[in-house]
This record gives sequence, C-alpha cells and structure tokens, in this order.
Amino acid sequence: MKTIILKTASNYLLPLLMLFSFFILLRGHYLPGGGFVGGLIAAIAFVLHAFANGLENTKHLIRIHPGFLMPVGLALAFTSGLAPIFYAGLPFMTGIWFPEPLSVIGMVGSALFFDIGVYLVVIGVSLTIIFTITESA
Repeated sequence: MKTIILKTASNYLLPLLMLFSFFILLRGHYLPGGGFVGGLIAAIAFVLHAFANGLENTKHLIRIHPGFLMPVGLALAFTSGLAPIFYAGLPFMTGIWFPEPLSVIGMVGSALFFDIGVYLVVIGVSLTIIFTITESA
C-alpha cells in the first residue's frame, strides 16, 4: 500500500512527529510524558516513514543501526542515576537540579538526563524489533 498520498504525508509527518516527541520528552519531568512516551512517538514516526517509503529509505535516513541507541541510552540513564552519588553524596537516583533554569527547557536536572536515556532505549528497542520483523517477512 505505497500510495503517493501516504508517501507525501509521511515526509511531512516525520519532522512533525519528531518535534512532538521532543516536546513530550522535555515536558516529562514536570507533567505526564517523558522518555518512554516520547520514544514511542519517535519510533512510530520512523515506522510510518518505513511503511510509506520502504525500509531501506528509512534506514538510510536514520544512518545508524537503532540497536546502537540501546546501550547509549542505558549508559546515559545509569550515569544520571550515579551523578548524585559523586556530585552531592546523595543516594542513587536522587534528583539533583542545576540552580538556574534554561530559557526553553526550564529546570535541568538528573531526571531530564534519565528521560533522555529512556527515550533512546525505547527508540532503539522498538525500531530494532520492528525492523527485524519487517526484514524477515
């Protein structure tokens, strides 16, 4: 079902869905959302693109294997959990915050870096599973 309408729409929807996934990611440590939901939205954006334009075009667009995102995200999430131990002598996974907010993001702390790690892991796992299933079919 590779219609011209789906191909055109997916090319416009991919950047919009990615922007929305970043919004959900950044919003997550204050309100509902976060790394898991943002990662699922990003994965859905790439799956829609792969469905409309073919798996090879989407792999070329991503440029790295999605499986590479899993260890990077896991390392970032684990490091954000260790940061309070080394930085402030606090227990593992205690939230620490920078004193001044950034203009667009707001207050930045260890929770944001944990969410970014989860975001990368979810994208990596989702796309690896879906791309593997698609390749074998």
